[in-house]
Amino acid sequence: MIRVLENEFYYLDNFQRVLDWIGERYADLLDETELAFLAAFPLLPQNARALFVRMVMRKGDLFRASKLMYAEIGCPVEAANLLLGTGWIERDPELTLDELFELLSKPEIAEAFGPQLRHKNARKGDQLEALREVLSEVCAEDGNSRRFSAWYRACPDTALRILVKPLCDRLRLIFFGNLHQDWTEFVLSDLGLFRYEQVDISPASRGFRSRADVEHYIQLYSCRERFATARDTGETVDDIMRDVPQHAFGNDWLEGRREKLLFQIGQHYEKLKDWDGAFAAYARCRFPGARARSIRVLEKHERFDHAYELLCAAQAAPESDAERQHLTRIAPRLARKLGHARLPARRAAAVDRIDLCLPLPHLDPWVEGVVRDHLAQQGEVNAPVFYVENALANTLFGLLCWRAVFAAIPGAFFHPFHRGPADLHSADFHQRREAEFAACLAQLDDGSYRDTIRRNFAEKSGLSCPFVHWEAIDAGLLDLALHCIPPAHLRKWCERILADVKANRTGFPDLIQFWPDEARYTMIEVKGPGDRLQDNQLRWIEYCATHGMPVSVCYLQWQQAAEPALEQAA
Repeated sequence: MIRVLENEFYYLDNFQRVLDWIGERYADLLDETELAFLAAFPLLPQNARALFVRMVMRKGDLFRASKLMYAEIGCPVEAANLLLGTGWIERDPELTLDELFELLSKPEIAEAFGPQLRHKNARKGDQLEALREVLSEVCAEDGNSRRFSAWYRACPDTALRILVKPLCDRLRLIFFGNLHQDWTEFVLSDLGLFRYEQVDISPASRGFRSRADVEHYIQLYSCRERFATARDTGETVDDIMRDVPQHAFGNDWLEGRREKLLFQIGQHYEKLKDWDGAFAAYARCRFPGARARSIRVLEKHERFDHAYELLCAAQAAPESDAERQHLTRIAPRLARKLGHARLPARRAAAVDRIDLCLPLPHLDPWVEGVVRDHLAQQGEVNAPVFYVENALANTLFGLLCWRAVFAAIPGAFFHPFHRGPADLHSADFHQRREAEFAACLAQLDDGSYRDTIRRNFAEKSGLSCPFVHWEAIDAGLLDLALHCIPPAHLRKWCERILADVKANRTGFPDLIQFWPDEARYTMIEVKGPGDRLQDNQLRWIEYCATHGMPVSVCYLQWQQAAEPALEQAA
């Protein structure tokens, strides 16, 4: 059961904490209205400030006083009256008919409109449409907007509108560096549901370095929201594309957001087979995979010469293993279409194969679990098998390199609620922390890595980390891994994760089997009937095989499906 916070004004204190943080670090970025708000807010009576924050933290900008009853605030109307002089809220605001329907229940609608409401038992949506027609005929001089008290004269309640939600959203954006985190972060943290590493954040570490950064973020956010809802609103993606900022931003993490949006728009154009639109979007960004998609789009558009030119440039300096893999598939097709000599096939490293034919479980079959249990029961030796997929390797990396991941370098952390560094997926993530990561990996040479991993597992337990899967790893599994996995192999895992954090955190084999008595292990990727290896899995399997790490691919068939085929063949 969640314990109740002892401080009944916790939300007000948290809001003021944000204002103080922004005032200390971002005052030079704020406009006059925002600075005036920061100065005036602490001077108001406590109940007025508390009511205001309650309104800020709730959805929408219209409220009924009767829905704002909080014991610590007292009468909401009295608290609201203390806010009227600020211009931040409005009492008895003008409402459209649609806004009024959001505030009223069906019985109240019937009381407010009386005989004008012809279908009292209809759905609210149908009542709204019917009333809209009636009012347009008989009340055209009043328009479609009236004060709440004029709409519903018999109502004893008071309507309130908060007028500065956009200002508060800008302040929230400046604090968090995004608009998907909200005020509940404080509550969840206070309750212990989310816990974060405490990083020594210097005043120089800021997500936004100029007012232009803030405006660019808001512009990008608007484009992203429009793109996400374009199917429902009917807006064309061409219109959205024109509003995406053309130039690259000086702020790296903000530029990453711009390029991601362009990449997503390019994918949308590809689905529509609008090759020109897709190429234009991809060409405007350096988002991982955009160059390879550009080549593919040119190929689809039968612009083979241009595609081959871009292919050769990419092959000379691939941005990642993922791009190299993609180019390897495209190159033979383009060469053939241009009449070039056939390219020699690249031979992949040999990988052990396991073929199993097992009974189909009565319940929904989980192929990884079936193979895990089968392998664990084979033979008499102690050789436990665990389903770990990406969890184990990432957790070992995160626990070993915790100090480097949470290094307080400028721009990596700029508020207390970061799950990981803001530049986690940047191309220079490793480079900016090269010395810190080198020190962490050096422990693999002197044997101290085991103590570091165990210590961080105990001391950092439950803290949010982009690599550590607390729910999937226990002390027993951790000890087995540290006993059976050679440090040289762990180093190779870490080095590959660091080479491309975004792409290489996934694709690890599903299972790991340990032989504690022999201090060895093997990784096993499981594929059920009809399944095939994904690209990121192929890359990890080849990497492990190339570097002498034990890895196998297990192909599972069900006996019930295999027996009829054998009988037919006989």
